[in-house]
Amino acid sequence: MIDHIGFSVSDFERAKEFYVRALAPLDYSVVMEVTEEQSGYSPAAGFGADGKPDFWIGGEGALNKPVHIAIVAKDRSAVDAFYQAAIAAGGRDNGPPGLRAHYHPNYYGAFVLDPDGHNIEAVCHASE
Repeated sequence: MIDHIGFSVSDFERAKEFYVRALAPLDYSVVMEVTEEQSGYSPAAGFGADGKPDFWIGGEGALNKPVHIAIVAKDRSAVDAFYQAAIAAGGRDNGPPGLRAHYHPNYYGAFVLDPDGHNIEAVCHASE
């Protein structure tokens, strides 16, 4: 089981604002922030639910290749809400909400590219 994951972004403040808005429908919020002085190299923000930061962004600069991160949604309406919030926050469509039966019959996901082109997904595996 993965405890947490993180990646760097080109513009820390812009990315943090995007994720604050995009992840809110998934009950994710900023749980912890680390300053450049504390880390010794760049600021970082840890997002999560229930007080546990498991999704981190850092201000080290843009990656040369995008990453793909999928966050579990409690239901399909949360996937829909994530997609709408992420698009409203400046994300770009990379696959609207819908079933992806090629993964399994109940795989309901939505994909959005963040400001750096990272593929961020919300997914629900429940049947309804």
